[in-house]
Amino acid sequence: MVDPRSPVVVGVGQTSQRTAAEDAAPPIELFADAARAAEADAGVALLAKVDIVGVVQIVSWPYPDPGAYVSRLLGIEPRTTMTTTVGGNSPQLMVDELGTRIQARECDVVLIGGAESMYARWRARREPKVHLDWDNGGDETCAWVIGDDRPGSSAYEMAHGAVAPTLVYPLFETALRAEAGRSIDEHQRHVSELWSGFAAVAADNPHAWSRTAYTPEQIRTVTPDNRMVCFPYPKLMCSNIDVDQGAALIMCSYEAAQAAGVADDRMVFLHASAQANDHWFPSERASLTRSPGIEAVARDALTAAGISVDDVAYFDLYSCFPAAVQIAQREIGINDGRALTVGGGLGFAGGPVNNYPTHAIAQMVEVLRTQPESIGLTTALGWYVTKHAAGVWSAQPPTDGFRRVPHAETQARVDAQPKRDTAGLVAGEVEIEATSVVVERDGTPAMSIVTALTPDGQRALASTREPDIGTALTEEAWEGRTVKFTNDGSTNTIALS
Repeated sequence: MVDPRSPVVVGVGQTSQRTAAEDAAPPIELFADAARAAEADAGVALLAKVDIVGVVQIVSWPYPDPGAYVSRLLGIEPRTTMTTTVGGNSPQLMVDELGTRIQARECDVVLIGGAESMYARWRARREPKVHLDWDNGGDETCAWVIGDDRPGSSAYEMAHGAVAPTLVYPLFETALRAEAGRSIDEHQRHVSELWSGFAAVAADNPHAWSRTAYTPEQIRTVTPDNRMVCFPYPKLMCSNIDVDQGAALIMCSYEAAQAAGVADDRMVFLHASAQANDHWFPSERASLTRSPGIEAVARDALTAAGISVDDVAYFDLYSCFPAAVQIAQREIGINDGRALTVGGGLGFAGGPVNNYPTHAIAQMVEVLRTQPESIGLTTALGWYVTKHAAGVWSAQPPTDGFRRVPHAETQARVDAQPKRDTAGLVAGEVEIEATSVVVERDGTPAMSIVTALTPDGQRALASTREPDIGTALTEEAWEGRTVKFTNDGSTNTIALS
């Protein structure tokens, strides 16, 4: 017998636009369109029954309370609204929170999702500039905000330039390269083959921003259209936030879905979920190639669902950069060739800032409707392999109802994992651990960031704007070599020999 309070997704909607800035719709309207599409997908009128509207934080335009604004656009009157802090883990976190409240009889029907109009915003800034007269709804600030709003970088990391995903993820990538014992060319080939698989999935996804099935050679070859962004990542290896996309989910209790007349073949159940954070700052983690957080979150969600990773037929691993996927693949234990995405990932399907997992869940729902005996796992990630969430899905109802693993249980295990001390200012020999080189559009190295281990095992960071050093770090793998750090009293720099 199905638990009547089981949370079940009954409608999914995705939308996008690719138009001139002066004709572009603001993100709140894209989300409204996605919500209408989700209602149409459910096959019954459900928006008028929505109790809670949850909107993932929108970055491309400020809305004090996006849930209140979209409710007016949709002509609905929910009891309350909610939003999130920054982070790609936010959609799964919101699904888990509202799924828990559905199970606890605190609500029956919820609308979840978000949208971005970054493509329009960035083109409006180009010459001739376009003034976007979008409004923000004029609401009071949303009172219900979920998520962790701590900054992603420590003061030590910020002082050395490790302050954005495009700069930090190359550190994980080069550490993975060193651990695998690959040369630069060997690892670029390995990563491009992985990423070509994501592009192939996006090519078959009608909602993907890019539907080009790029070959591995196209992905790894630097060209004017695929410039090196931050070595070792050319543009096609990076998350693409230059998109105008929206996605929405309508989730109900099973009994509410039945009462509304939703057909059984529309329903996909949330079986289990878990969340945790890795040691918050990358410089404090024992290893740049491991994620106890991903391992714990995936294992707890699967265990709560009463299954193992071998039972999962479909995955969508959060894929902002190749390093994130490789780390998750190993931590979860996916090593048998199963596809790692159902949507195509943030580089190809599109990376609308915090909202990609809503699109991934929507795609997972569509896949599982066609394979009702199968199980899917979606993961979500915020900051620098920092904030993690995972959900287990199936068109078959859970035997014992939805289970959200208590956050404290999972987090305690992650917190117990080893940490490294940071070295601060260093003057002396260290062993290079990982490198990241920012590259200008003309191909000139602009800044290099290096992490290294001191003789006593502390992690030190250094940065330099010396082009010759940047060039050297892109031509040879320096990980594992001994070099000298010096400092100016505030930051470390590096000398290669």
